[in-house]
Amino acid sequence: MKREIPPTQQLSMFAIPATEGEIFAGTALEHTLSMFQTHLYRDGKTQHTIYAFTADLHLLLEFAGGSVPISAISTDMLNRYLHWMEHERGIPCSRKTYARRVTTLKVFFRWLHGLGAIPADPAVAVLQRSGQAPLANVLEAPMIDAALKASREFRTVSQEPDTRPAFLFRLLLETGIKKGEAMRLTRADFEGPESSAPMLLVRQPSTTHQYKERRIPVSRELATLMQEYAAQYHPPKTLFTCTARNLEYILAAIGEAADIPFKVSFEMMRWTSALRDYQNGAAPEAIREKLGLSPISWVETFSKIRRLAGEAPSDS
Repeated sequence: MKREIPPTQQLSMFAIPATEGEIFAGTALEHTLSMFQTHLYRDGKTQHTIYAFTADLHLLLEFAGGSVPISAISTDMLNRYLHWMEHERGIPCSRKTYARRVTTLKVFFRWLHGLGAIPADPAVAVLQRSGQAPLANVLEAPMIDAALKASREFRTVSQEPDTRPAFLFRLLLETGIKKGEAMRLTRADFEGPESSAPMLLVRQPSTTHQYKERRIPVSRELATLMQEYAAQYHPPKTLFTCTARNLEYILAAIGEAADIPFKVSFEMMRWTSALRDYQNGAAPEAIREKLGLSPISWVETFSKIRRLAGEAPSDS
């Protein structure tokens, strides 16, 4: 529905809006950013996301000019902006960063259109980057066996036996959880090996993301390793008492000990876990839920999993 423009806005095309309701077609792009940040906060976005989206829009300001009216921004302008950002700006832009900046445009202009401030959303038809994204490195079965063996040797053969590498590697292999999720785990999130079907509860830091909470079946071996690890480290609260960077070092050390030709990381383990489940016959929806992904983000993820499995992506 077209919104009536207040008389004050009709008099000044450069009036600075005080509320979302005062944003209209002639509002300067730079005068919408603070209210967009407020919108993202109300929508439950993390501080990291708000910061990233804001930085992306400042880049659009650099290209288009802060005083450009929001109604003057067309699909063609956005496509020229993306081309400039990728090929003419002189600063490398990774595929991941490019994809996020496209997402920023879509979220921002959908918000403006939803307010009735612009008659059409120019970001709906912006061009996506051509070509498929490169596939992640994953561990093949022999590499997994070698890494499991190497992680066990840290536990039993080394001069200072350490259960943490074996526990960490098997945890990520079986669950595919993210680094931040691993850092939040507590002993209470694990059901012990005495359970007929041990489970891991993956919690989220805020109620906004409760939909990502899930219960993941785990092996008795992993549940037993957790108890052995806890007996060694006596974690007072969260299971991992070291920093996330230290866990990254441990994964890298496992990879080196197993002669894996690329760096083992949290992200690589997440892809390996998902691919392993798919190759073992798990239903795609079960894998999506296990990873805690939304149906929208799952579309691209599942396409990559199929490519990792050597299958051609479907046309649907």
